[in-house]
Amino acid sequence: QVQLVESGGGLVQAGGSLRLSCAPSGRTFSGYAMGWFRQAPGKEREFVAAIRWSSGSTYYADSVKGRFTISRDNAKNTVYLQMNSLKPEDTAVYYCAAMNVGGSHSYTVKDEYDYWGQGTQVTVSS
Repeated sequence: QVQLVESGGGLVQAGGSLRLSCAPSGRTFSGYAMGWFRQAPGKEREFVAAIRWSSGSTYYADSVKGRFTISRDNAKNTVYLQMNSLKPEDTAVYYCAAMNVGGSHSYTVKDEYDYWGQGTQVTVSS
């Protein structure tokens, strides 16, 4: 079974930067998509960014567009989330997710994803 491990979380000052990594244990399939979601206390898990592995097509939530960048490293079979200009509102547990792409997907809905990591805490202080 595919296992996902996130890393790179931590405590940063507002305006700072952080890069999260997600390393799937399984083989990268051409039809896979990788996503980042986050969940703050008392809130639903929300979409942050996604990337289709084979094409590199990316998708972003409006709240992070222009500040966050999702990317992939084919050699390392790893997906990254570069977070710049961090705000206290970005504080949450960030989860890496993976889906087998088949048919039509929005890439923004958590129920579309098949595998999830354990999450990594990101805290942004004001």
